[in-house]
Amino acid sequence: MASRTTTRPTRIAAALLTGGLLLAPLTACTFSSNNVSCSPSSCTVTLTGEGAEAEILGTTLSFGGIQDGRASLSVGGASVSCGEGESVTAGPLELQCSSITDDGVELTASLN
Repeated sequence: MASRTTTRPTRIAAALLTGGLLLAPLTACTFSSNNVSCSPSSCTVTLTGEGAEAEILGTTLSFGGIQDGRASLSVGGASVSCGEGESVTAGPLELQCSSITDDGVELTASLN
């Protein structure tokens, strides 16, 4: 049986490639007429107007409106609501609702 040896630079390159692939979904914020900004670990989005949508970290997020000071959201098909300052988990995302207005919500999404 032959033995295999890997060099230190090869191991480092493999680790960097693996780390880069794991971080790739964190840069996957796209938007459709909504304000979205991303950092390496999360995305902040403002959804205004019922039916507003954004794709955050590979998951579609839809705004359903405000009722009793709570934002109704659909996250990849799951329905959740959150009040200002609350965090909720839906699908692969953790959402922190930072601001709620009469017709919109600003939130930060990160991978759960």
